[in-house]
Amino acid sequence: MPKPTPRYNLNDLLAFVTVAREGSFTRAAARLGVTQSALSQAVSGLEARLKIRLLTRTTRSVSPTAAGERLVQTIGHRFDDIVDELDALTELRDKPAGTVRITCGDHIIRTTLLPKLAPLLLEYPDIKVEFDVNYGFRDIVADRFDAGVRFSETVDKDMIAVPIGFDQRMAAVASPAYFAKHPKPKTPRDLVNHRCINIRFPTHGSLDIWEFERRGRKLRIRVDGPVIFNTTTHIPDAAVGGLGIAYLPEAEFAPHLEEGRLVRVLEDWCPPFSGYHLYYPSRRQPSPAFSLVVDALRVENPSGSEHR
Repeated sequence: MPKPTPRYNLNDLLAFVTVAREGSFTRAAARLGVTQSALSQAVSGLEARLKIRLLTRTTRSVSPTAAGERLVQTIGHRFDDIVDELDALTELRDKPAGTVRITCGDHIIRTTLLPKLAPLLLEYPDIKVEFDVNYGFRDIVADRFDAGVRFSETVDKDMIAVPIGFDQRMAAVASPAYFAKHPKPKTPRDLVNHRCINIRFPTHGSLDIWEFERRGRKLRIRVDGPVIFNTTTHIPDAAVGGLGIAYLPEAEFAPHLEEGRLVRVLEDWCPPFSGYHLYYPSRRQPSPAFSLVVDALRVENPSGSEHR
């Protein structure tokens, strides 16, 4: 008689994958809408049936073992595919529905995403958009985001990238009060003698290196200064307060430049570049809700930089 094939509870497998990805029973329980106790029992039961430990638990964190990591890589994307297919079934409904998760920065939410998506969300009340504010380069596939927002040149080539903003320029700025005490830099190299306001990116933990270009000549400058942030949100205010020179896309300084609270320098070293793009995996089967979000955000970019 053939040996019976063991049966595994798919809920237990989903519980394990979610805990492994979240690195926390607390966050995984919140995402799945169950108690931490139920989640712990499900994972323990799965480990008992497989007779192998899948997670390493400490008082501060949870991480997959080698066997657990192998299982996540093998089955994790299959759950994602199931969710995508279930979302696609909303085509059979009268109105698109579902949650669209987007990882991005603060500024693009305030200036682009929310203004463009607000009318859509009012028209389609069954659509939800979840914003994840993060300045690291999130792996949108592994972290189960529907899409992310970056500048075009930082988007991986295996992604579909849709322009959602026009071409931009970087801007080096400081307050009139700062330049009353310090000479304006004539070249990017002069910045090493200035107080600069910088950002530390969470992806790699290092300070931003300021990049400039003029007539094909590129310079990368390491700067120093009195204050460092891990997001861009407060950098314009720090510059207005006279703390030093700041360097961000010019749109983030726009109101301060228009009203004279900030002064721009090194303009000839800041050529235009392709602006913000919404990107998502090329293998994704878009749900109606996601397709509506993309259409609401898309712009006709002068550089024609939409790619696949």
